Amino acid sequence: MGPVEGLAVAPKFVDVRLPPEAGFREPVPRGHTAFAYVDQGEIRFGPEQRRVRAPALVVFGDGDLVEASAGASGGRFLMAAARPLQEPIARYGPFVMNTSAEIEETLEDLRMGRFIRDEPRDE
Repeated sequence: MGPVEGLAVAPKFVDVRLPPEAGFREPVPRGHTAFAYVDQGEIRFGPEQRRVRAPALVVFGDGDLVEASAGASGGRFLMAAARPLQEPIARYGPFVMNTSAEIEETLEDLRMGRFIRDEPRDE
């Protein structure tokens, strides 16, 4: 298996593990939204060195350079970036769909025991 290619949103996922006082730089194309989920240690982000302790989510502006450095104990974060879908979002609990009607249909499927379906898979 290799990397997934050809997706319209051009996603990028980077699992970053920084030893103590180490740095990281990754360009993000204009028109992409990026975020970092810090799950270990303390990470400083951007030229202003904003300190973020795990667990935390950092959302970056439109395309740019993601800069990070670790504190004295090191740290880890997942950086994700992609083109926004520009679609409506409807949320309810753990469900995320495009419309409230789709949420209602999903809840009805859940109530009626149809939520998990056995469908053919490509294997």
